[in-house]
Amino acid sequence: MVTRRQTLGLIGASAIAAGLPFTGGARAATPKTLRIGWQKGGILALAKSQGALEKLFASRGISITWSEFSSGPPLLEALGAGALDFGPTGDVPPLFAQAARGNLVYAGTYKGSAEGSAILVRKDSPIQTLQDLKGKKLAFKRGSSAHNVAVKVLRKGGLALTDVTQVDLAPADAAAAFKNGSIDAWSIWDPFTAVAQADPQTRVLTTAKGIVESWSFFLANGDFAKANPDVITDIIKELARFGKEAQTNLEATIPALSEITGVPQDITRVTLTRSDSNLGDVATISDAAIAYQQSLADEFFDLKIIPRKLTISDIVWRPKAS
Repeated sequence: MVTRRQTLGLIGASAIAAGLPFTGGARAATPKTLRIGWQKGGILALAKSQGALEKLFASRGISITWSEFSSGPPLLEALGAGALDFGPTGDVPPLFAQAARGNLVYAGTYKGSAEGSAILVRKDSPIQTLQDLKGKKLAFKRGSSAHNVAVKVLRKGGLALTDVTQVDLAPADAAAAFKNGSIDAWSIWDPFTAVAQADPQTRVLTTAKGIVESWSFFLANGDFAKANPDVITDIIKELARFGKEAQTNLEATIPALSEITGVPQDITRVTLTRSDSNLGDVATISDAAIAYQQSLADEFFDLKIIPRKLTISDIVWRPKAS
């Protein structure tokens, strides 16, 4: 079992590795800088490309710095340690962060398309059914949303994680391992799913549609949210407004998002036109979102994936009533 001291050391190391200052404590109210972590894809990446939040906070004298992360786990480690103020993630990373007693809170939700998360195999792979995954090497980033997809897809096939060889790889490393055949299958999310699908040597074994709900979250550093509730409220409102506008004009949105992420436009189009994809689906935390996360936390504790029982509502930030 990792001790609290070891956990904090790992968090600090992660923040430093990302080029971020590890403060380990609260930030003063009325910040001069808003530190945001982001990942390839989604409304936050698009907002970065258009300077939407910079424009929102310019009149208050608040500047914004951006730090890119390959997945949710390292982003939330930095956030919980005080090296970031705000950032997006899938459903599983907050569970690991809360279990490690990171100083963070749920601030908002957004949803992507469940078709964007999938289990991929090579075109010539002998794996034809979910049951065929038994005994195979299945790669996913531990503690990411792909971890949850792996659990539930295997369960649908009558299998458990213990029935496969789990390979913990970040997306870039997993992509290379998938291409050279050193893994048998890969659980991954968009835009990495869409990038891999564009290769004719890739086959989709199954998507997460009908298997996993596609909840994702915005989280904030706990001290920052407590000291600056108006900033958090305004971020969520602006992302919702900006997202709705972007969704109604995909012909302008696709090249803008492609430019900031480096993902080709044809692949970006695939991610933004999947069923149920909606950039404007941004909101504060709902009871349904809390219930989903609580169920997931209970499941991951029962499976001994996280070390302790969690109460999700303990770290949910609520905007003040207007």
